[in-house]
Amino acid sequence: MVGAALVAGWTVAFGLVLLAYRPGGPLDILVGLTMAVPIVIAVAGTVWPPVSQGSHAFAGMIWLGIAALLCLLPSIAGLIEQLQALGSQTLLPSLEAAYPWLLALAATSLFSGLGMSRRLRGATTMRRRRFVDGAVIAVALTLGSAVLFTGAAVANELAVRGTVPASSRFGPTDPEGEPPLCDSALTTGPSARLDIDLTGTIDLRPIGNIQGSGIRSGRDFRWAAYVATDQRLGQAGAARLGDGAWLRDPGQAWGRVEGAQVADESIDAQVLETALTPGNRITAEDRGVDVIEGARARRCRVAVDGATFAAAFPQVRWLVGDADLHRWRGELDYWIFLDGQLGQVIGNASGEAAGIDPESLSADVEVRLTATERDRDLVVYPPAS
Repeated sequence: MVGAALVAGWTVAFGLVLLAYRPGGPLDILVGLTMAVPIVIAVAGTVWPPVSQGSHAFAGMIWLGIAALLCLLPSIAGLIEQLQALGSQTLLPSLEAAYPWLLALAATSLFSGLGMSRRLRGATTMRRRRFVDGAVIAVALTLGSAVLFTGAAVANELAVRGTVPASSRFGPTDPEGEPPLCDSALTTGPSARLDIDLTGTIDLRPIGNIQGSGIRSGRDFRWAAYVATDQRLGQAGAARLGDGAWLRDPGQAWGRVEGAQVADESIDAQVLETALTPGNRITAEDRGVDVIEGARARRCRVAVDGATFAAAFPQVRWLVGDADLHRWRGELDYWIFLDGQLGQVIGNASGEAAGIDPESLSADVEVRLTATERDRDLVVYPPAS
């Protein structure tokens, strides 16, 4: 059963890389095919499982397989998030992103290596000799698979870097540029074309989606969104132009309001002022450098609580209503591009669902925000009343 679970996990990883990894290099398919090697290793552990006598040895084998799964499953979740974030050119952008995969591969190889050793040596051979042989096999399988995949991935990345696009809507495309560090000065740029997407679930059941887009020029902005949630349904939006301010709730028309009522609706600027302040980014985790549509950016991660998440994305109110989120916990990944500007944010927050649905246990909200064309001259027009 443990071997079958490992085969399933590595098969999912293989499918994701083979089907979704498309940075445009000549070795895209080859990189995906190299992910089939761990599947073969896991299959060997299923065909020749590391059978062992004695309760302690048997428990050790089971825990070895479980340890491999505990490293593999979060790595797959991170891979899905990375591919969704358009940062698929560098599959292993940093040591922090690579080591869980290496641990999962090593544990899988040792699990299968011990079974292969028993098959080669025979059940009557001394346990110590079988263990040594199994460890040697595991080291060989781990190094061989890791070198094969890493070599193909790095070669493909270098090939992609050799064809640098002239421009990108995400920012500068200098292939030799080094994006600022996670705690460096960060701005939103003079203008931006904004897209935001919020989704929510309760006990894994979807509760709705909010899709919005708009533009910002300096302090002026205007965006509109379609809200389809258990709480609200209809068009929504907010705008500010000079001293004028407009607000639109789902199912209602645009109406003029006081400027203070839209002060927290500036999308990317609001995220920077609440969740990505210099104080919050001091302890940010550096996730390496990604290339998004030709633009290099450093991917960073910060932990946030529910109150900070709600302040950064006030549109979440249409998903959770008046629920108190101060006990929720989450994280935000943000990308700093070569120009030192914020271009993308992806994150989530989760916690108890009692404030949303008294009969449910847990709720989760995910967000994705992009700010592109930050060097363009964008004009904000007032909404039609």
